[in-house]
Amino acid sequence: MTRAAVIDRLEAAFDDGTFLADLARRVAIPTESQEPGRAPELHRYLADELVPTLDALGYETTIVANPSGHGPFLIARRVEDAALPTVLSYGHADVVRGMEGRWAEGGDPWTLRVDGDRVYGRGVADNKGQHSVNLAALAAVLAVRGRLGFNSTLLFETGEEVGSPGLHDLVATHRELLAADVFIASDGPRVEANRPTLFLGARGALNLVLEVVLRDGAHHSGNWGGVLANPGVVLANAISSIVDGTGRVRVPGILPQEVPASVRTALADVPIESGPGAPAVDADWGEPGLTPIERLVAWNTFEVLAFRTGDPDRPVNAIPPAAVAHCQIRYTAGTDAATFLPALRSHLDAHGFASVTVRDAGDAPLWEATRLDPDHPWVRWAVRSVERTTGTAPAVLPNLGGSLPNDAFALLLDLPTIWVPHSYGACAQHAPDEHALLSVLREGLTVMGGLFWDLGDPDGGATDAEHAKSWRAIRALARPTGVG
Repeated sequence: MTRAAVIDRLEAAFDDGTFLADLARRVAIPTESQEPGRAPELHRYLADELVPTLDALGYETTIVANPSGHGPFLIARRVEDAALPTVLSYGHADVVRGMEGRWAEGGDPWTLRVDGDRVYGRGVADNKGQHSVNLAALAAVLAVRGRLGFNSTLLFETGEEVGSPGLHDLVATHRELLAADVFIASDGPRVEANRPTLFLGARGALNLVLEVVLRDGAHHSGNWGGVLANPGVVLANAISSIVDGTGRVRVPGILPQEVPASVRTALADVPIESGPGAPAVDADWGEPGLTPIERLVAWNTFEVLAFRTGDPDRPVNAIPPAAVAHCQIRYTAGTDAATFLPALRSHLDAHGFASVTVRDAGDAPLWEATRLDPDHPWVRWAVRSVERTTGTAPAVLPNLGGSLPNDAFALLLDLPTIWVPHSYGACAQHAPDEHALLSVLREGLTVMGGLFWDLGDPDGGATDAEHAKSWRAIRALARPTGVG
């Protein structure tokens, strides 16, 4: 009954094909949440795939209707002792559209295919492969120890790829049922394929529209050029007053005050992965004085996603009547998205662009920015556990550059949140040929097996004085979780 036995068991299950057989069965269920006709498949994944798996592990399972009317949720609980820590975990059963007919070598998105170190199939990276790793790790700990040594609550949703409708309402309604001491889950990419990674939150995203409408119709540029204001020129100049030609945002009201010292320290040795097919980083783009990784995850950005004036496909010699730009602000914890549109309005008025209207596009996921301090005891403990398993210090990202529904857990449940990804940046997760790396999945199994084993150890798996100190600090933070 040892930690090493858990890791050996997980490696053996990977090498003999057991893990990939489970993953193949899950990938074969076409859980495309963007397609209304796939609603039965979303329910089937929970009821026919996850419920039997979790029942066998001693979890009590409940499928919960979505308060928004979208796909259902699954809540599973294994309560061993109310005095033990409780861990909340999460996964999403849904995937993006399969994009049949567009995969290389005639590949089928719903059939697992292995090629070298790659395993292809829709969901292998996002998120079926990742939560399959975690389920296998829980099963291995139970098989070796006979119990977890902690209380475990699992929440699966079926609508993450369409913005998690109903998730926040569900969490708010079931706060006591989902109460825990820590949130540990898996999604997103590692910073490098060969380096274990922890990330502790996510940036938020606000999509907005800038528009200039000056008249009803177009007017000949020969007859009116030079005496009629051009909406395209007005809007281009308005945007250049917001973000300059080197990517620096010029509106203080949509920026954070600073990058916290603990965030800088955590990011000091973290690169931006440049795997196959990834673009080269433009070193001089963005906020001066920040490293590329700080610009990506620790600062706010203003991006122009689309710009239209006139008819770009069939241009004519006329001054167009209007121009529109679809833009986005990615923002970090510590900045208030509710202030962004008023700040832009004030900025545009002050710079002579009263004709430019600003509005919320209304189509971005309602996921707020979150960030756990990298110095938090749970983070220090998790870093030591991962390093013990792999022999490598994991990269620690205070938050992702992208967005996911971490705010449901960090803000509504007030939990420290730790994500341990089992994918990498070039996995093509929302494109044809989505794949995971076998080497990363195998190592992910050992990482999670070690983490879950240590969580159930009375000493937290501590191997030295600093590790033990982090565990004592964690236990001092323990709170009633409503699991009794």
